[in-house]
Amino acid sequence: MTSPVDAQNSGVVNRAASSRGPVRAPRGGERTAKSWGAEAAKRMLMNNLDPEVAEHPEDLVVYGGTGRAARSWEAYDAIVRTLDELEPDETLLVQSGKPVGVFRTHEWAPRVLIANANLVGDWATWPEFRRLEQLGLTMYGQMTAGSWIYIGTQGILQGTYETFAAVARSLGRDSLAGTLTLTAGAGGMGGAQPLAVTLNGGAVLIVDVDASRLERRVAHGYLDEYTDDLDAALARVVAARTAGEALSVGLVGNAAEVFPELLRRRHAGTAPIDIVTDQTSAHDPLAYLPIGVSVAAWKDAAASDPEDFTARARASMAAHVAAMVGFQDAGAAVFDYGNSIRREAELGGYDRAFAFPGFVPAYIRPLFAEGRGPFRWVALSGDPDDIAKTDRAVAELFPDDAALRRWLDRAGDTVRFE
Repeated sequence: MTSPVDAQNSGVVNRAASSRGPVRAPRGGERTAKSWGAEAAKRMLMNNLDPEVAEHPEDLVVYGGTGRAARSWEAYDAIVRTLDELEPDETLLVQSGKPVGVFRTHEWAPRVLIANANLVGDWATWPEFRRLEQLGLTMYGQMTAGSWIYIGTQGILQGTYETFAAVARSLGRDSLAGTLTLTAGAGGMGGAQPLAVTLNGGAVLIVDVDASRLERRVAHGYLDEYTDDLDAALARVVAARTAGEALSVGLVGNAAEVFPELLRRRHAGTAPIDIVTDQTSAHDPLAYLPIGVSVAAWKDAAASDPEDFTARARASMAAHVAAMVGFQDAGAAVFDYGNSIRREAELGGYDRAFAFPGFVPAYIRPLFAEGRGPFRWVALSGDPDDIAKTDRAVAELFPDDAALRRWLDRAGDTVRFE
């Protein structure tokens, strides 16, 4: 066993992103590492931090508010250096974004094994995690940031499309045409929601506190338009629902305030919302903006008093989730999209937080029982034509799958290649 940590601790300069320049993955058919296994891992890691993909690459944050690809820039440099020198029969071990060892294995073994943010038992708490993170001993890897398989919002789009297609079927529909979906969270993962709904033919209103996220979704073709005017946004999507048209509108606002207001309007008959979900960054209370805190003050408020911020965020999440339960009580299809908001709302004092299901048991697990489900693939070459070739091969394999064909046909014309 050898350790890249020794080299890492021997004086590698922690260069800021501004001095090192943007991270770009190698492309094409020539290797820069000793094997394609190591080359693939390195390209995926570097692509995670490409400015076109990552939310805050200068801080190593890929998506989800705090999901990082590596623990520090020193750790990132050590990982890349080790992958370049990794033999075809060796395996690199990465612990919470830091390389900790290289073992001799064999050529069919994984080239990289990664474990992120593993805490056990009584120590699996946010205060303990933050203490360890402050000491430089761990990081939060999200699902695909710290495992180096994030490929931008396009990566979750197909799974989100399948989820909403399953929602349509559960409502006895072939598509979402003539329905209105309400959701929140337009970040690196949640930003797939508006396009997933419109690809299924529906209208959708998506709420986010950060206008820059909505602006980015418009620029990348995931969202049709956005505004900070609730009345105007609601009028647009209600008209689209009535006409059976696909339309996505973003609203700058806090879901903890907007959802209860829209529930009031649904009861009044002016907001005919059929489907409600959410994909805000709610896994960590510090990544959820409480009512009464501005986006500009967010970072400082969370850092200055994390315990108070956590309590305020959980109280806001409780209001957010209570409104979602209210929509369910009123007859809407409601589900959680895997961001822990129900648990945080429960901790915020709302005892009906788990009244609605998560998306996996409600819509994805039944697909797995049929032998199908969300998928993604990548082109290490960086060439969009390689994705098109794969699409054509899949279309030939499953010629009678209408939903899959609709996805392949529309995604090929619509989805921005990242």
